[in-house]
Amino acid sequence: MFERPRSGERALLVRIGLGTQVDPEDLEEFKQLAVSAGAEPVATVTGRRERPDPRYFVGSGKAEELKATAEAAAAEVILVDHALSPSQERNLEQLTGRRVLDRNSLILDIFAQRARSFEGKLEVELAQLKHIGSRLVRGWSHLERQKGGIGLRGPGETQLETDRRLIAQRVRLLTRRLARIGQQRETGRQMRAEIPVPSLALVGYTNAGKSTLFRALTGTDAYIADQLFATLDPTVRRITLPGGTQAVVADTVGFIRDLPHELVAAFQSTLTEAREATLLLHVVDASDPRRDEHIAQVNEVLEQIGAQSIPQILVYNKIDRLARGSAVERGPEGAVGAVWISAAMRAGLDRLTAALAERLSRLARSARVRLPPGAGALRSRLYAAKVVREELSGEDGSIELTVELPEEEVLALARTPGVRILEDQPRKEHGPGPGPGHIEDILI
Repeated sequence: MFERPRSGERALLVRIGLGTQVDPEDLEEFKQLAVSAGAEPVATVTGRRERPDPRYFVGSGKAEELKATAEAAAAEVILVDHALSPSQERNLEQLTGRRVLDRNSLILDIFAQRARSFEGKLEVELAQLKHIGSRLVRGWSHLERQKGGIGLRGPGETQLETDRRLIAQRVRLLTRRLARIGQQRETGRQMRAEIPVPSLALVGYTNAGKSTLFRALTGTDAYIADQLFATLDPTVRRITLPGGTQAVVADTVGFIRDLPHELVAAFQSTLTEAREATLLLHVVDASDPRRDEHIAQVNEVLEQIGAQSIPQILVYNKIDRLARGSAVERGPEGAVGAVWISAAMRAGLDRLTAALAERLSRLARSARVRLPPGAGALRSRLYAAKVVREELSGEDGSIELTVELPEEEVLALARTPGVRILEDQPRKEHGPGPGPGHIEDILI
């Protein structure tokens, strides 16, 4: 494992088109990844192959070209925009005499730099250890020849076995720590569930403006920067929507093309906020010419984590770069499907918040619940959430409340000890015409 330098490195970027020519947009995104990691791109090598070369991935001739280009440009590291096998990575390093990082290693390095919370740092370290563990085989070249035989047993195998054991021990330790943190986070989610407030999760392609929108909606400080993966750690804040509707908003990690599977598996804390949300705000960079492709890639990751069935509102951000106004788009049944805004310029935020209130009201169900005597604290929380529509008192001291909540919140309420659901029916939806919380499709 190479240590990350304190300053930027001169990097040679490599992108090979498999079965097709290299897409300039993919190459530009990879350059952004390299810059986000602190590298200084000084040269680029591209090419086309029908299939990866087993030894070098890029082929022997292209590998020699990499060596010559790296020497001419004085590159210190070679970044390959593909997932390399351990042997391919090692063979390229031996041939070029330079450190070689594939796409997965580069993204892991960026995540290591961006993680701020204790949980985020543990998740990144766990992903890195699992990634490095697969690259330990014959990793000690100065001890390769000492594999057995009289007088030759020990150093090579002992060093590798020691490394494997240390990594395995650290992985088990991190897994236990993350499990404990996960239990604490789950307790927090359960406490929020006791106060039936719908949850909103911001998801989207990296650098689409999720953190800028989070700051605009919540009024709280959130780190924002024009770079990939500026935010990793999940942040949850409460907001009040038009009509007094309470909701909690969670900012999540950005997705990207070919997101490493170990990161999808590791960042459960962030992804769980998306998986358990009432409504997803799918933030899209409206000015990006590949926005439709990015939408498909985000939906693919959402399917991987089991969040594909959660209702979405597409939020087309950065309309200030398109010189167009805010607008609301509706689906065939009149439900809000997309909102065009500029979070940085705060254009269209009123339409977005009104759309959220309307969409949440469509997801709500009217339920009549009975609270046991002594459940005054729960009653107060329901009133604080502004979901109570009617109240009746029983002779035995119980309380019957008519509430309007999302279906999953009704189910959570039903699991509360002593609470009984007397009647549960879907709330009548508003049509596309003017009504409570309705917003017109008018450009500004």
